[in-house]
Amino acid sequence: MDIVESVKMATTTLLANKLRSSLTMLGIIIGNASVIAMIGIGEGAQKLATEQFQSLGPNVLFIIPGSPESRNRNIETPKTLVLEDAKAIARQVRSIISVAPDITNRATITYRNKNSKSSVIGTTPEYLSVRSFEIAQGRFLNELDIKRNNPVVVLGPDLAKKLFGNQNPINQQIQIKNVTFQVIGVTVAKGAFLGSNNDDVAFIPISTMSSRIVGITSPYGIDLSMISVSAKDANSIRAAEFQIKNLLRLRHKITQEDDFTVRTQKNILDIIGTVTNALTTMLAAIAGISLLVGGIGIMNIMLVSVTERTQEIGLRKAIGATQQDILLQFMIEAVILSVAGGCIGITLGGAGVVIVSIVTPLQSTISLVAVTLAAGVSGGIGLFFGVVPARRAAQLDPIVALRSA
Repeated sequence: MDIVESVKMATTTLLANKLRSSLTMLGIIIGNASVIAMIGIGEGAQKLATEQFQSLGPNVLFIIPGSPESRNRNIETPKTLVLEDAKAIARQVRSIISVAPDITNRATITYRNKNSKSSVIGTTPEYLSVRSFEIAQGRFLNELDIKRNNPVVVLGPDLAKKLFGNQNPINQQIQIKNVTFQVIGVTVAKGAFLGSNNDDVAFIPISTMSSRIVGITSPYGIDLSMISVSAKDANSIRAAEFQIKNLLRLRHKITQEDDFTVRTQKNILDIIGTVTNALTTMLAAIAGISLLVGGIGIMNIMLVSVTERTQEIGLRKAIGATQQDILLQFMIEAVILSVAGGCIGITLGGAGVVIVSIVTPLQSTISLVAVTLAAGVSGGIGLFFGVVPARRAAQLDPIVALRSA
């Protein structure tokens, strides 16, 4: 029998039972849609994480107190970095451009009858360039503010909106832990980063932060939450990391476990990429189970179809159809069901990815690899699970088939 004729007959048979064919395809549709959506969302999450880390600043290294092991063991952050460490890095490490130490704390910020529980960051003028912040109004902190312990503050745009609404915040006075500060600037919107809103912050001089907000608790100087370092270029990051580690080990007289951790953007991106890839793979695998279930559904329905069409099979064999003709027709029906379900599922999954990219920050994309894989798997499932019912139909004895009918 001609292959085109077999396809026409298979299509006619399936269309004659629209409801059953639709329900048979449902598992394949759900599986393909899930696979496409999960892979697209996973890639979108990885892309968002990459963009957020790059927005922290070019070629940035982060030095945080405590080793990874000690940070896991202790509830409180270890206090092992001080301001003098940051100054030593700025003086002695030649592969860097700028150093921005900071002390971060949560505090209630008040303006008249309005309050906001926000992050307060005590830092230096270098923070602006190292972390790629920009000023929308007024100015940022300067060296004179640091030397004089000036009670001045630069607000993030979200915090300024909370406290002042549409009013100009420049030269207004706010209170942080009952200390009065004068607003000297507002930063450009930068967005959230891993659940932390960079626009809901207040920047004050690090000297003012240590003396009037948190106090000095270390006998070695001003405790720091983190030191951000900007390397000269991408090729200097590894050298900067090596030099910073050696310098801090000498300063802290370390002979065994480091009491600090140096992270680069690449380190963090590698970790994020590993996690998101694992999650995407896991979700895609779970979604792929629907494809298996859909394939079993196709096999079940095709077996039922063989039983129902016993008379047809017997009649066709009686007028000259070979086992190969019967096998081919039932195989084609199974493949049409799976491929049609796959196409519908891919379309729905792609639509879901587009909707997610519109309504969320995730810039999800439709992966061509995922589409190709899903289409191939759908066709393969139809072929695989169609074999048993097709063989059963092809092996029916025409005499027995006509008699049982």
